[in-house]
Amino acid sequence: MKPIVRVRNMGACRRLPASLSVAMVLLGWAGYPLSAGATEFKGDNWTVDISGFVNAFYTTVSCHGAAVGGPALASQAVGCGGQQNRTTIGNGLLPNGLITKVSTRQGDIDIAAQVGLMVHTATAEGLSANSGIDVRQAFFTLGTPDFGTVKLGRDYGIFGSNAILTDMTLLGVGAPVQATQRGRVTLGHIGAGYTYLDNYGQIVYTTPGKSGLSFTGGVFSPVSNTGIYDSRSAPQVQAQLSYTHNGVKVWIGAKTQRFYALAGSAAQPANFTMTAGELGASFVVGKFTLLGNVQAGRGIGILTDGDQGNAKGINYLVQGTYALTDKFKLGLSGGVSRNRDDLASNAGFKSNSNLTAGGYYALTRSVTLDLELSQTRSKSFAGNTARMNGVAIGGILFF
Repeated sequence: MKPIVRVRNMGACRRLPASLSVAMVLLGWAGYPLSAGATEFKGDNWTVDISGFVNAFYTTVSCHGAAVGGPALASQAVGCGGQQNRTTIGNGLLPNGLITKVSTRQGDIDIAAQVGLMVHTATAEGLSANSGIDVRQAFFTLGTPDFGTVKLGRDYGIFGSNAILTDMTLLGVGAPVQATQRGRVTLGHIGAGYTYLDNYGQIVYTTPGKSGLSFTGGVFSPVSNTGIYDSRSAPQVQAQLSYTHNGVKVWIGAKTQRFYALAGSAAQPANFTMTAGELGASFVVGKFTLLGNVQAGRGIGILTDGDQGNAKGINYLVQGTYALTDKFKLGLSGGVSRNRDDLASNAGFKSNSNLTAGGYYALTRSVTLDLELSQTRSKSFAGNTARMNGVAIGGILFF
């Protein structure tokens, strides 16, 4: 059958990947555009959608204070890339992405698949090849309206998804960490408000979500931890229960995994179990959108699963946005990630915090322009404090 090619201006919620579709819906409550273009191919009962996003931000930072080790985002070593002041033109919290999505219905089963290829903008110097491909998504789904959906493949995690997808800096920069922006992305509130949701091989089930109540849970390929801890036969498990009604969304989630010290490692304890929980909510009140999220647990990590060993940790994120017009939104977002235990695996690191004030203007249905001012602080258990001030200006295009 000869394919039919159509180019349409459709809502981003139908053409962007599932995770970003949710993001655009939530952010749209606060004034973000919900439309983007997409190219659709049809043939032999298959539909192929191609969409994506491109962004770039001018970021400049200045670092001050004492040296703080570990994952201290405000330190000169990490925040400013080894300098007191630094400038980069690169990606914000999102990379650049090309998303291919296919779908069909065979018998009584809805079948779909998605592959997301991500690339970064900035490199360390002008001769570096910018050819690294980050395959964050490569999965397929099987489902029916009554049974729900099963997903198999690589995708974002469940735990922490609502926090990052509702973060206003998802379409911006947040903490403009130079050590990560050159060669990847900035961090938003990752490590300063929530632990990254990560990308895993997974098998996940989601209920149909009738009456606003939805459950998602599954098994994930277990991960290792910086050459110190490893995993064995037991998978990681994540689950989330959420309820949505009239502009209000409430969620509760959890994750767990067993970590084992590598042979010859001096890691203490020799083995531990990561157990973490999450509670959050978002509300729309007129032109205001409010968000609150808390994550806590043992082995939850600052940036990613178990990166602080067996330490107890807690993350807070609080955010408020106000839509001045249909196109222009102001927001203030603050987050903290803190170790409760001073362990050898922490390198004396205690906490990161980030406060970001932003203005977001929908130039067109597909283009959002941003200006953000931020301050990131890091502390050690010894009392040392580092501070990074940042400015970011740029924009993002969805197509």
